[in-house]
Amino acid sequence: MVQVSIIMGSESDRALGEQAEGVLREFGVECELKVLSAHRNPKDLEEYIERCGCEVYIAIAGLSAALPGFIASRTIKPVIGVPREVKLGGLDSLLSIVQMPTGVPVACVGIDSARNAAILAVEILALKYEELKERLEERRLAGGSRASSPHT
Repeated sequence: MVQVSIIMGSESDRALGEQAEGVLREFGVECELKVLSAHRNPKDLEEYIERCGCEVYIAIAGLSAALPGFIASRTIKPVIGVPREVKLGGLDSLLSIVQMPTGVPVACVGIDSARNAAILAVEILALKYEELKERLEERRLAGGSRASSPHT
């Protein structure tokens, strides 16, 4: 069963998607990567959300960054937005993600911070899965919470 779905708005987001995937796999979390645009193929995205069955979404998007909000407006499951630095230092993407209307929240990590999005997804899942909670605690005790750069 897929626990986390990592959805990228375009193929150019793949490197960040793979960063998130790597962290999730380190924790033993089942995940999948999908490229589905809220602008170019909204019907396909909507159908995917309806049948996905995951527990948490990570949505990676740049520019207008509509993807996380699109997903959040169609599910009650947690959505974590990862703003991409494409233009304006990524602030356009960041603001698009964090300024969701009341009732349609999207969690948002830092610009290009796909690894943090994955860790947040694990923290959400750890509320349900004791083994993930234990792995998170072990990682923190081992110093795994210290990042070597703001994008790790």
